[in-house]
Amino acid sequence: MRDISSRINKNYFRMKSDIEIAQSHKLLPITEIAQKLGLSKEVLEPYGHYKAKLPLSLINPEKMTGKKLILVSAISPTPAGEGKTTISIGLSEGLNKIGKKTTVVLREPSLGPVFGIKGGATGGGYAQVVPMEDINLHFTGDFSAVEKANNLLAALIDNNIQNKKSTLGIDPRTVHWKRVMDMNDRSLRHIIVGLGGTTSGVPRETGFDITAASEVMAILCLSENFEDLKNRIGNIFIGFTFDKKPVYARDLKAQGAMAALLKDAIKPNLVQTLEGNPAIIHGGPFANIAQGTNSVLATKMGLSLSDYVVTEAGFGFDLGAEKFLDIKCVSAGIEPDAAVLVATVRALKYHGEVPLPNIKAPNPQAVEKGLGNLEKHVENMRKFNICPVVAINHFADDTDEEIEVIKRKCKEIGVQVAVAKVHANGGEGAVELAKIVSQVAESCSSKLKPLYEWGWPIEKKIETIAKSIYGASAIDYTPQALTDLKKIEGLGLQHLPVCIAKTQKSLSDNPKLLGRPQDFVVTVREIEIAAGAGFIIPITGNIMRMPGLPENPAAETIDIDEKGKITGLF
Repeated sequence: MRDISSRINKNYFRMKSDIEIAQSHKLLPITEIAQKLGLSKEVLEPYGHYKAKLPLSLINPEKMTGKKLILVSAISPTPAGEGKTTISIGLSEGLNKIGKKTTVVLREPSLGPVFGIKGGATGGGYAQVVPMEDINLHFTGDFSAVEKANNLLAALIDNNIQNKKSTLGIDPRTVHWKRVMDMNDRSLRHIIVGLGGTTSGVPRETGFDITAASEVMAILCLSENFEDLKNRIGNIFIGFTFDKKPVYARDLKAQGAMAALLKDAIKPNLVQTLEGNPAIIHGGPFANIAQGTNSVLATKMGLSLSDYVVTEAGFGFDLGAEKFLDIKCVSAGIEPDAAVLVATVRALKYHGEVPLPNIKAPNPQAVEKGLGNLEKHVENMRKFNICPVVAINHFADDTDEEIEVIKRKCKEIGVQVAVAKVHANGGEGAVELAKIVSQVAESCSSKLKPLYEWGWPIEKKIETIAKSIYGASAIDYTPQALTDLKKIEGLGLQHLPVCIAKTQKSLSDNPKLLGRPQDFVVTVREIEIAAGAGFIIPITGNIMRMPGLPENPAAETIDIDEKGKITGLF
């Protein structure tokens, strides 16, 4: 009897995988989703039956007045997972259930994590955006367009160096512009181009970044319109001439052609949630090596078409959310009305030094020990003068005692908290969270206060983030970083905000320091210039802007059958 029961539980009560849930769901035509936003089919630019581009003309600043923007972030990520995207989607479903016209606005997945270790970025369980396979694999081609625009500039640079008749006199040793590819490929981090003789170019050292970390992606996500897009592209810093004069993309007359390649990529994408609510997905910068938020255009599109917008900032609050608030909000003139911090029992146990293989075993003491990480992130949220809410993303093996530990801490530090069972129950599992978030968003009188002023010296901006948000005791600069600082000041770019590249695994720049580390030094290894995007990038620790694949990449489990059905995505 025990064997039969075990077989029944395994075969009949097994939780469907994310892709099985998505594929078993009947999608609504994208025209019906558009109708929920008050849009006729004539304004859509369809990509098949279930995806569409939205024209920029739909953005209306007057209609954005009084709308509520909800930012979703998380504690420091762990291998156990936190589920920001799942909570973002589930919260939007819950808000719709309680009568708030809500759109979730997210980033597009990169193929790097899809085929690597992290998986896709369309949510999970019964809180997903669909069509899941399309969104995770190529989608509407935005990443490809960003890649092509970036690499066009790389080709124009090398062509100008090669051409002796109409050259700008670019010193190849000063060119830091890299090619990009939307794949994790560590072998391309450092390469030499121009080998093969005089007709094959001038040999020089360069490399590849992943597309999600490219300046063109950052520009796409911060641009307000086509004119702004072209101006930002023209401001891309390339290097110096042999006469020590700065060279920008506009000097190569590259901005027009690059913007032309982005003519469709600049338009936000409309899809749907499993419960048939609208979702806008656009742009895909990582948060550990880029700014980590969807496009300004997508956010403003959502605020123009719905009463509530739920949006997500990548990785922990120290990364994506800090950049969302200090860079995106200041640049675009927007601010959140409430901020949700996602935590899980599993992740807190991991920060409480429980080994990953033991993470599912009940351990309230470890949860208690890991709460320092959550408490620090809540403190950081309040430094921006925004109103926080904690969402406990529920897993089946969580115990009531463990959840109660988190609730007690939240009560102690004066922050509202709700358990969200969106993975298992979709929007119904987020009703309590939705009620709390809407109440906070509609009653909170706090106004965003950025952490620093853009006009401060670069070192002061870096120090403010590292000490105030990360908890560092000091900042150390390598000789290369000090040289980079002098170059930035010489170019007159010291007024730009900073987009720090740092490990997502720790509040520090050392991925092994879990929980709430203290008395650590942040080392700035080098500082890259992203003048077109409008920020500079201090790179800390051993962070790389071209990730590598893990020992057992997710690509090994992905397949397609003779009928075109895809399996193995997660």
